[in-house]
Amino acid sequence: MYAYDKKELRSRAESNDESDKDWIKEKVSFDAAYGGERVSAYLFLPRTGKPPYQAVVYFPGSNVINMRSSDKNEYLSIGNFDFIMKSGRALLYPVYKSTYERGDGWDSSIPDETNSYRDHVIQWAKDLRRSVDYLESRSDIDSSKLAYYGFSWGGRLGGIMVAVEGRFKTAILDAAGFRFQKQKPEVDPFHFVSRVRIPVLMLNGRYDSFFPHETAQVPMFKLLGTPEKNKRHFIYDTGHGAPRDQLIKESLEWLDKYLGPVK
Repeated sequence: MYAYDKKELRSRAESNDESDKDWIKEKVSFDAAYGGERVSAYLFLPRTGKPPYQAVVYFPGSNVINMRSSDKNEYLSIGNFDFIMKSGRALLYPVYKSTYERGDGWDSSIPDETNSYRDHVIQWAKDLRRSVDYLESRSDIDSSKLAYYGFSWGGRLGGIMVAVEGRFKTAILDAAGFRFQKQKPEVDPFHFVSRVRIPVLMLNGRYDSFFPHETAQVPMFKLLGTPEKNKRHFIYDTGHGAPRDQLIKESLEWLDKYLGPVK
């Protein structure tokens, strides 16, 4: 269900912004894997280090479902990942189906048993996979050193995304866990996490009201198919998300370990 025909990307550059001292921001687009649609994405290239760059693919929190312009709003989330570029790595932020200007009337990330929710999860996964296809087409990206970074909604769905996309070498799940609503088994992360084999770093707040510690976070972590020596779960006395200093420290150490230090 998550497979697609590897047709031509027909990628193109949409804009280029060199105003930031730490990175260059390119807006690009390419063909989606379904429906004749186009996926737009923001590629942040670091000013430190040298190509080909290690790269991280970002999956954001669900607040972006209700935003209608990535040109105006994508910086609202940049505080979550600016340390990636400052470390000398590139980051790709796709505009997933139903988010920003790709809004289609879908207004919630909460799982349900409808066919529509099932279809959306599969489309989100295909957007992610086409984004990896795009990175492979770039000579300035080292496609052998790719990481997945999911925050909240992207952390929860990370259990599916890194199971169906085999080109990631490691994953960081920030504020992740299971949701309790019923959903079709083909899009329930519960049935996918045991198929995850790559190294996974999970960072959570003990008092997270979206993903309760004992019933949402711990089961997801324990069910990961990753060998015990290659998965870590850090728990902080916070709410929805890890303290920023700890997020940066642990994430960069994790990427250094499993992608290698930046040259």
